[in-house]
Amino acid sequence: MALISKKKIPFKISEELRAYLLRYKRLIEVPIQYDDLLRYNNAIPLYNSKGDDTLWETVFYPQDDMKEIYLALKKIYSVLMADGDVGVMEHLKVDRVDLCAFGNTKPFRVRIVNQINDNFDYFYVKNADASRIYGLELEHLLSPNRMSYVVHKNTLIEEHIVGIPGDEFIKNHMNSKMLNEIRLAKEFVKFNERCFVRLLGDMHSSNFVVNVTPDFEEVSYRLKAIDFDQQSYEGRKSVYLPQYFKQNNKLIELGLKHMTPETVKQYQKEERSLIANRLRVERYRVLDLINAMINDTLAFPEQVKKLRKDLAKYYNEKAFLKCNNMGEIVRRSLWMVIKKPDLYGEK
Repeated sequence: MALISKKKIPFKISEELRAYLLRYKRLIEVPIQYDDLLRYNNAIPLYNSKGDDTLWETVFYPQDDMKEIYLALKKIYSVLMADGDVGVMEHLKVDRVDLCAFGNTKPFRVRIVNQINDNFDYFYVKNADASRIYGLELEHLLSPNRMSYVVHKNTLIEEHIVGIPGDEFIKNHMNSKMLNEIRLAKEFVKFNERCFVRLLGDMHSSNFVVNVTPDFEEVSYRLKAIDFDQQSYEGRKSVYLPQYFKQNNKLIELGLKHMTPETVKQYQKEERSLIANRLRVERYRVLDLINAMINDTLAFPEQVKKLRKDLAKYYNEKAFLKCNNMGEIVRRSLWMVIKKPDLYGEK
């Protein structure tokens, strides 16, 4: 099983990463920072509709601060969703600000409500961690998912990623008569491959969501990562493979039930082909990002040595042993997608 025994160490945004963010319109000016949201003077536990403790707290601000903070949060929402058009703010209100006190980055979640139709949306305000930013950007470039986020100084602002939390899906939806076990098993194999190729770790069921989309005959599934703190950090190969987390066992059992080793290899090869196509389309931007990673510190030397050794053995590729940091390991891993497209094909 993949186990993470130590808390992830956050890394500051380097000047090269900041330059990348500026070049690709991710670095902007917003009227509030993470530390401003810490000025609350009261908090109460947040319970869901079933009365269960969500482990989030709803925070309250002094009257003098609340008007200023809420206005700034609405402006941030307009930047995320309407390219800064403040005209969309007219019918919006900040309904609630929640704090996840147990999380690594202690994120704030802001609930925005449209007063005309009571429709609501969320976004998050977090302390910026370079690992998470690299993870978000790699997800945006190499996965089928588009990620909306911006950075202001040392504050990271993210759009809410819609979906059923993986642990909730496994607990409450796996016995549904509408469940297509084969399609779900296939998507887990492809998700497993996406995480491994770009070295996103810690993808147990609490760190991804499941999107269910009705099709004209059946339903389709998409697994989407929501936690990117463990991008290229751990030294063990197994941490980058969701199949090794016991929380995902029910999904793994579906694969064992419905797939042969040949079928699994086919889906792995399909996903690597899709990643290779995205790499070709976004090659210059990916190169800019990887160059920033290579000149950055995202893990400690012992983790780098362990991971490069594991991957060199797995791929039978000695070039991994020459990698000096996590950025170079990610570059080599992505290169393997293009260099060895038939890795899972017939030898």
